[in-house]
Amino acid sequence: MGLLDDLRGKAQQVIGGNEQAIKDGIEKAGDFVDSKTGGKHADKIDAVQRGASDFVDQANDRPDSAPVADQTPVAGEPPVTGEPRQPGL
Repeated sequence: MGLLDDLRGKAQQVIGGNEQAIKDGIEKAGDFVDSKTGGKHADKIDAVQRGASDFVDQANDRPDSAPVADQTPVAGEPPVTGEPRQPGL
């Protein structure tokens, strides 16, 4: 498994079951950047928002994108709990 496949798998784990919240965050982040740049780069920001939202949608269409709660942890990696890790733990 290559680095990109590994990153894609990790992204799918995070996305599983949280699609709408992630898409809402993408929209809010894009709108924030757009407001700070005065709309100067609105077309580029909108394109990135669409691409990121499409990635979230496509992650659900893949057979290996089970919800986080349904996934078995990989040996040597901490289980995904949905809670942020604290430094040093």
